[in-house]
Amino acid sequence: MGMVMKQTKHPYITRNKKIRGGMPVILGTGIRVLDIVIRYEIMGQSPEDIIVALPQINLPQVHDALSYYYEHKNEIDSAWKAAVQDTEGMKKEHSTILQKKLGKIKDIH
Repeated sequence: MGMVMKQTKHPYITRNKKIRGGMPVILGTGIRVLDIVIRYEIMGQSPEDIIVALPQINLPQVHDALSYYYEHKNEIDSAWKAAVQDTEGMKKEHSTILQKKLGKIKDIH
């Protein structure tokens, strides 16, 4: 028999196409759930560290953001990967200011 998962209510999370392109954010802020996840999963920050770094949010909001992420992990991970790929594509098409300056220096020598 398959397990039925009940979706959790997330009182601190909202989605609005006018805010961060519809990405899930902490209500009343522009802080994306993804911003919290990156700090927690990638940077290794604890929820307490996150509220020190982002003092406009509180601990229940951080925990709700993490809960929301784990409930919608595939969707958020896919959006994240697409954003990384877009960024990599832009890097290949456009040189940075530093690369342009280094190119000028190389031309002199």
